[in-house]
Amino acid sequence: DGEVHINELKNGNVEMFWNPTSEVRRQRLKRHIVLFEEQTDFESERLWQHVTSAINKGDQHKATQEKFVLEEEQRNAARERRENGTEWKPLLFQHDATTNEWHYKYEDLRPWDPLNDIAQFEKDGILQTMERHLSTRMSNHKTTCINNQMTRHKRSAKDCRRRKTSDQPSNHSQNTESSCSTPESVQELSDDDGKYSWFESLCAQCGKEMNHLKEIHSAVLSLQRAQQDIHR
Repeated sequence: DGEVHINELKNGNVEMFWNPTSEVRRQRLKRHIVLFEEQTDFESERLWQHVTSAINKGDQHKATQEKFVLEEEQRNAARERRENGTEWKPLLFQHDATTNEWHYKYEDLRPWDPLNDIAQFEKDGILQTMERHLSTRMSNHKTTCINNQMTRHKRSAKDCRRRKTSDQPSNHSQNTESSCSTPESVQELSDDDGKYSWFESLCAQCGKEMNHLKEIHSAVLSLQRAQQDIHR
Protein backbone atom coordinates (compact mmCIF):
# COMPACT_ATOMS: atom_id res chain seq x y z
CA ASP A 1 0.00 0.00 0.00
CA GLY A 2 3.00 2.28 -0.49
CA GLU A 3 4.69 3.95 -3.42
CA VAL A 4 6.97 1.84 -5.65
CA HIS A 5 9.65 3.46 -7.81
CA ILE A 6 11.85 2.13 -10.59
CA ASN A 7 15.43 3.34 -10.27
CA GLU A 8 17.35 3.21 -13.56
CA LEU A 9 20.96 2.74 -12.43
CA LYS A 10 22.48 3.50 -15.84
CA ASN A 11 21.15 7.02 -16.17
CA GLY A 12 19.87 7.70 -12.64
CA ASN A 13 16.24 8.22 -13.73
CA VAL A 14 13.54 7.51 -11.16
CA GLU A 15 10.08 6.52 -12.41
CA MET A 16 6.88 6.09 -10.42
CA PHE A 17 5.71 2.50 -10.91
CA TRP A 18 2.88 2.24 -8.37
CA ASN A 19 1.09 4.92 -6.37
CA PRO A 20 -1.93 3.46 -4.57
CA THR A 21 -5.04 5.54 -4.02
CA SER A 22 -6.60 6.14 -0.60
CA GLU A 23 -9.26 3.58 -1.55
CA VAL A 24 -6.57 0.93 -2.13
CA ARG A 25 -4.98 1.77 1.23
CA ARG A 26 -8.33 1.39 3.01
CA GLN A 27 -8.74 -2.11 1.55
CA ARG A 28 -5.41 -3.34 2.87
CA LEU A 29 -5.67 -6.60 4.80
CA LYS A 30 -4.79 -6.20 8.46
CA ARG A 31 -1.84 -8.34 9.54
CA HIS A 32 -2.19 -10.26 12.77
CA ILE A 33 0.65 -12.09 14.49
CA VAL A 34 0.86 -14.28 17.57
CA LEU A 35 2.00 -12.41 20.66
CA PHE A 36 5.71 -12.91 21.27
CA GLU A 37 5.17 -14.41 24.74
CA GLU A 38 2.74 -16.97 23.26
CA GLN A 39 5.10 -18.12 20.50
CA THR A 40 6.89 -21.48 20.68
CA ASP A 41 10.67 -21.82 20.53
CA PHE A 42 10.77 -22.60 16.81
CA GLU A 43 8.56 -19.77 15.55
CA SER A 44 10.60 -17.40 13.41
CA GLU A 45 10.22 -14.21 15.45
CA ARG A 46 11.34 -15.92 18.67
CA LEU A 47 13.96 -18.15 17.04
CA TRP A 48 15.70 -15.28 15.21
CA GLN A 49 15.17 -12.60 17.87
CA HIS A 50 18.89 -12.11 18.61
CA VAL A 51 19.78 -11.90 14.93
CA THR A 52 16.97 -9.39 14.37
CA SER A 53 18.05 -7.31 17.36
CA ALA A 54 21.64 -7.12 16.09
CA ILE A 55 20.51 -6.10 12.60
CA ASN A 56 18.27 -3.36 14.02
CA LYS A 57 21.25 -2.05 15.98
CA GLY A 58 23.41 -2.09 12.86
CA ASP A 59 25.80 -4.68 14.35
CA GLN A 60 26.43 -6.98 11.38
CA HIS A 61 29.22 -8.85 13.20
CA LYS A 62 26.90 -9.78 16.09
CA ALA A 63 24.11 -10.71 13.66
CA THR A 64 26.45 -13.03 11.77
CA GLN A 65 27.57 -14.69 15.01
CA GLU A 66 23.99 -15.27 16.19
CA LYS A 67 23.02 -16.64 12.78
CA PHE A 68 25.97 -19.06 12.86
CA VAL A 69 24.94 -20.29 16.36
CA LEU A 70 21.40 -21.02 15.16
CA GLU A 71 22.47 -22.82 12.01
CA GLU A 72 25.08 -24.87 13.89
CA GLU A 73 22.41 -26.03 16.36
CA GLN A 74 20.23 -27.10 13.45
CA ARG A 75 23.12 -29.02 11.83
CA ASN A 76 23.89 -30.80 15.11
CA ALA A 77 20.23 -31.75 15.58
CA ALA A 78 20.09 -33.16 12.03
CA ARG A 79 23.33 -35.08 12.64
CA GLU A 80 21.95 -36.61 15.84
CA ARG A 81 18.77 -37.70 14.06
CA ARG A 82 20.78 -39.43 11.34
CA GLU A 83 22.96 -41.22 13.92
CA ASN A 84 19.91 -42.36 15.91
CA GLY A 85 17.95 -43.33 12.81
CA THR A 86 15.17 -40.88 13.71
CA GLU A 87 13.03 -39.77 10.78
CA TRP A 88 12.02 -36.12 10.69
CA LYS A 89 8.29 -35.86 9.96
CA PRO A 90 7.08 -32.31 9.25
CA LEU A 91 3.59 -31.60 10.56
CA LEU A 92 2.54 -28.93 8.06
CA PHE A 93 4.68 -29.51 4.96
CA GLN A 94 5.25 -32.33 2.49
CA HIS A 95 8.09 -32.90 0.03
CA ASP A 96 7.46 -33.14 -3.70
CA ALA A 97 10.10 -35.52 -5.03
CA THR A 98 9.39 -34.47 -8.64
CA THR A 99 10.19 -30.78 -8.15
CA ASN A 100 12.31 -31.27 -4.99
CA GLU A 101 10.20 -28.60 -3.27
CA TRP A 102 8.30 -28.42 0.01
CA HIS A 103 4.59 -27.55 -0.05
CA TYR A 104 2.17 -26.59 2.68
CA LYS A 105 -0.18 -29.54 3.29
CA TYR A 106 -3.34 -27.49 3.81
CA GLU A 107 -3.15 -25.12 0.84
CA ASP A 108 -6.50 -23.56 -0.08
CA LEU A 109 -6.06 -22.20 -3.59
CA ARG A 110 -9.72 -21.78 -4.50
CA PRO A 111 -10.91 -18.22 -5.25
CA TRP A 112 -12.38 -16.28 -2.34
CA ASP A 113 -16.20 -16.40 -2.40
CA PRO A 114 -17.46 -13.08 -0.97
CA LEU A 115 -21.03 -14.38 -0.80
CA ASN A 116 -20.20 -17.43 1.32
CA ASP A 117 -16.73 -17.00 2.86
CA ILE A 118 -16.67 -14.94 6.06
CA ALA A 119 -13.10 -15.15 7.33
CA GLN A 120 -9.93 -17.20 7.02
CA PHE A 121 -8.04 -18.09 10.16
CA GLU A 122 -5.24 -20.32 11.40
CA LYS A 123 -5.58 -22.90 14.14
CA ASP A 124 -2.67 -25.12 15.15
CA GLY A 125 -0.88 -24.20 11.94
CA ILE A 126 -3.81 -25.22 9.73
CA LEU A 127 -5.52 -22.58 7.59
CA GLN A 128 -9.31 -22.79 7.74
CA THR A 129 -12.15 -20.81 6.17
CA MET A 130 -15.32 -19.86 8.03
CA GLU A 131 -18.35 -20.03 5.72
CA ARG A 132 -21.88 -18.66 5.93
CA HIS A 133 -23.47 -21.96 4.88
CA LEU A 134 -22.78 -25.52 5.96
CA SER A 135 -19.56 -26.75 4.44
CA THR A 136 -19.35 -29.74 2.12
CA ARG A 137 -17.89 -31.77 4.99
CA MET A 138 -20.98 -31.10 7.11
CA SER A 139 -23.27 -31.99 4.20
CA ASN A 140 -21.38 -35.22 3.61
CA HIS A 141 -21.60 -36.01 7.31
CA LYS A 142 -25.37 -35.46 7.28
CA THR A 143 -25.78 -37.68 4.21
CA THR A 144 -23.70 -40.44 5.84
CA CYS A 145 -25.76 -40.30 9.03
CA ILE A 146 -29.03 -40.50 7.08
CA ASN A 147 -27.82 -43.40 4.94
CA ASN A 148 -26.66 -45.32 8.01
CA GLN A 149 -30.01 -44.85 9.74
CA MET A 150 -31.95 -45.87 6.63
CA THR A 151 -29.79 -48.98 6.23
CA ARG A 152 -30.52 -50.00 9.82
CA HIS A 153 -34.25 -49.49 9.29
CA LYS A 154 -34.21 -51.59 6.11
CA ARG A 155 -32.32 -54.38 7.90
CA SER A 156 -34.85 -54.41 10.72
CA ALA A 157 -37.64 -54.52 8.14
CA LYS A 158 -36.05 -57.53 6.39
CA ASP A 159 -35.54 -59.32 9.70
CA CYS A 160 -39.13 -58.65 10.62
CA ARG A 161 -40.47 -60.05 7.31
CA ARG A 162 -38.11 -63.03 7.57
CA ARG A 163 -39.46 -63.91 11.01
CA LYS A 164 -43.05 -63.59 9.84
CA THR A 165 -42.57 -65.85 6.81
CA SER A 166 -40.55 -68.46 8.71
CA ASP A 167 -43.13 -68.84 11.49
CA GLN A 168 -46.02 -71.28 11.01
CA PRO A 169 -49.45 -69.60 10.73
CA SER A 170 -50.73 -69.65 14.27
CA ASN A 171 -51.86 -67.31 16.96
CA HIS A 172 -48.22 -66.85 17.84
CA SER A 173 -47.39 -65.69 14.29
CA GLN A 174 -50.26 -63.23 14.37
CA ASN A 175 -48.97 -61.83 17.61
CA THR A 176 -45.49 -61.63 16.13
CA GLU A 177 -46.80 -59.79 13.10
CA SER A 178 -48.68 -57.29 15.17
CA SER A 179 -45.78 -56.73 17.55
CA CYS A 180 -43.15 -56.36 14.80
CA SER A 181 -43.11 -52.71 13.81
CA THR A 182 -43.22 -52.12 10.05
CA PRO A 183 -40.76 -49.56 8.73
CA GLU A 184 -43.34 -46.98 7.69
CA SER A 185 -40.92 -44.27 8.74
CA VAL A 186 -38.60 -45.35 5.92
CA GLN A 187 -41.30 -44.49 3.38
CA GLU A 188 -41.74 -41.13 5.02
CA LEU A 189 -38.04 -40.49 4.44
CA SER A 190 -38.67 -40.14 0.72
CA ASP A 191 -39.85 -36.63 1.51
CA ASP A 192 -36.82 -34.39 1.90
CA ASP A 193 -38.34 -32.19 4.59
CA GLY A 194 -39.34 -35.17 6.66
CA LYS A 195 -35.93 -36.73 6.15
CA TYR A 196 -33.99 -33.79 7.48
CA SER A 197 -36.32 -33.10 10.40
CA TRP A 198 -36.02 -36.78 11.31
CA PHE A 199 -32.25 -36.52 10.88
CA GLU A 200 -31.96 -33.59 13.29
CA SER A 201 -33.29 -35.73 16.12
CA LEU A 202 -30.90 -38.57 15.25
CA CYS A 203 -27.52 -36.86 14.94
CA ALA A 204 -26.80 -34.91 18.10
CA GLN A 205 -23.28 -34.17 16.88
CA CYS A 206 -24.56 -32.39 13.76
CA GLY A 207 -26.97 -30.38 15.88
CA LYS A 208 -24.18 -29.23 18.19
CA GLU A 209 -21.91 -28.33 15.26
CA MET A 210 -24.69 -26.40 13.53
CA ASN A 211 -25.47 -24.46 16.71
CA HIS A 212 -21.75 -23.76 17.16
CA LEU A 213 -21.49 -22.46 13.60
CA LYS A 214 -24.52 -20.23 14.12
CA GLU A 215 -22.96 -18.76 17.26
CA ILE A 216 -19.68 -18.09 15.44
CA HIS A 217 -21.55 -16.57 12.50
CA SER A 218 -23.56 -14.22 14.71
CA ALA A 219 -20.39 -13.18 16.56
CA VAL A 220 -18.59 -12.43 13.28
CA LEU A 221 -21.55 -10.39 12.00
CA SER A 222 -21.50 -8.39 15.22
CA LEU A 223 -17.79 -7.66 14.74
CA GLN A 224 -18.38 -6.67 11.13
CA ARG A 225 -21.10 -4.22 12.16
CA ALA A 226 -18.77 -2.74 14.77
CA GLN A 227 -16.03 -2.34 12.15
CA GLN A 228 -18.47 -0.58 9.81
CA ASP A 229 -19.47 1.80 12.60
CA ILE A 230 -15.80 2.55 13.30
CA HIS A 231 -15.12 3.24 9.60
CA ARG A 232 -18.14 5.59 9.43
